[in-house]
Amino acid sequence: MLENIIHSSTGWFHTVSAVLALIFGTTVVLKTKGTTLHKRIGYAYVTCMILLNASSFFLNNFGGFSLFHFFAIVSLLTVLAGIIPAILRVKNWFPLHYYFMSWSVVGLYAALWAEIGTRFVKSENQFWWAVALATFITVGIGNTIIKRKAKQLKLK
Repeated sequence: MLENIIHSSTGWFHTVSAVLALIFGTTVVLKTKGTTLHKRIGYAYVTCMILLNASSFFLNNFGGFSLFHFFAIVSLLTVLAGIIPAILRVKNWFPLHYYFMSWSVVGLYAALWAEIGTRFVKSENQFWWAVALATFITVGIGNTIIKRKAKQLKLK
């Protein structure tokens, strides 16, 4: 059904960016917030996400602009909406930063399941159901974790 994107230099670049973003995103979520380490890993995450999203537009697995390209735009906007308020220290920047960056990581994990689906689900019909189910489960778990942590941080 799908061409194996890892057989091109763009595919490799995209894959390496994704793996690094997963590592950095997970680390920054699990580590103490506001530290120098958090900021450094966070900037590495943002850089990887920008590279990941940009490279996605050079991949053409579905015959042109696809739903995955649309979500790459959503992902990029989410990352930017999370990092810009923190950099500029706009009024009430922390809740914006927390929610947008948290959802960015959740979206990255949802994208991971979609990518895994392209490798292991052969039927296109089954692929879309598998991706939808994995995405809903990931979003549900992410939502629970984000709300729980927001409550600990005393965010609304």
